[in-house]
Amino acid sequence: METMKERIALVTGGSRGIGRACCLELARRGATVVVNYQSQRAQAEEVVAEIQRLGARGLALQADVSSVKDMTAMAEALEKEFGGLDYLVNNAGIIRDNLLLELEEDNWDAVLRVNLKGIYACTRAMLPLMLGRASAIVNLSSIASSVGSKGHVNYAASKGGVDSFTKALAVELAAKRIRVNAVAPGYIETEMSQEVLKDVDPRQRIPMRRFGTTSEIAQVVAFLLSDAASYVTGEVLRVTGGIQ
Repeated sequence: METMKERIALVTGGSRGIGRACCLELARRGATVVVNYQSQRAQAEEVVAEIQRLGARGLALQADVSSVKDMTAMAEALEKEFGGLDYLVNNAGIIRDNLLLELEEDNWDAVLRVNLKGIYACTRAMLPLMLGRASAIVNLSSIASSVGSKGHVNYAASKGGVDSFTKALAVELAAKRIRVNAVAPGYIETEMSQEVLKDVDPRQRIPMRRFGTTSEIAQVVAFLLSDAASYVTGEVLRVTGGIQ
């Protein structure tokens, strides 16, 4: 396993689910991990305690990723504390599923604001801290960006935007030695997905006949951040158990 000692990582939405798994995987590799959260303070502090038990340094920071003001303040705090940033994992996201004819404007706006504007606001604020450090960014997308499913129009639109954002930014930043990739998970066992999957079992659609785990996603994220992926940028890597 490649060491990430002396590297600083920020994971947005790091208090639970895939974000939490990413925090712990990066800590296992020796990185200092900043756990961003919006409202789950107790859970974020628990993740920090787990990071410390793994022998790494952890720090929980509250901020709304969709707020340019909050992201600017968090970037200032990171610069003061660490002097820079090596890895950014844009993981924070929400779902507000419904059929289009029943989808309220507020729920459309909320999903686009967090899932897409959040990546813009966070990445824009953190980029100055990453310049000159051979840094890497991983954005969390979803299989929803490429596989249609009813009731997901707002979520699918937001994740399609994440894919396009990733590819365009990778071109912008390649000459600055900052790689940008995305991971598009399929059906993963998380607290958030439990609500979506409670009325339907999609395992028959999955060639591997099982849901993925947050740890499996986190290991792919860690690979894309690592020097082992030094020639990988602008990619959206699907981790779906074989769904096409």
